[in-house]
Amino acid sequence: MKPSPSQAGFSLIEVMVAILILGVALVALTEGVTSALTSSKASELQTTAAMLAAGQIETLRAGGDYPNGESDGDFGDEFPQYRWTQTIADSDVDGLHEVDVVVQDSQSGKDLYDLKTLLFELPQGSNSVNRARRPGHRGREQ
Repeated sequence: MKPSPSQAGFSLIEVMVAILILGVALVALTEGVTSALTSSKASELQTTAAMLAAGQIETLRAGGDYPNGESDGDFGDEFPQYRWTQTIADSDVDGLHEVDVVVQDSQSGKDLYDLKTLLFELPQGSNSVNRARRPGHRGREQ
């Protein structure tokens, strides 16, 4: 006896194939979300390391003195995961210094970001403000 169209249903094989397809899709979705989260965390680490390296360069620039050599340190309690190493060396131009700041993961020691720049040291006794360019100044001392 053949079932009527209203009594027709899914066979066991059709149900098993549907569950298999849903299982594969769920695994792919989970893998995609995990990959996105991992990538996001790596991007956060890179961005933070880049900002900390730039901050270290600006701290050095604000000090105005660029002694040759290598030094290292950390970023305090705010960023315990990061350490920095900076190397300062003279360049071919008098007064110009090559500065290399490397930010590392403090736990693994892995380099996260390397920032290189050149800093110019003003000659001793000079003022960093160019008096001739200040508004209302006539270019001579009064």
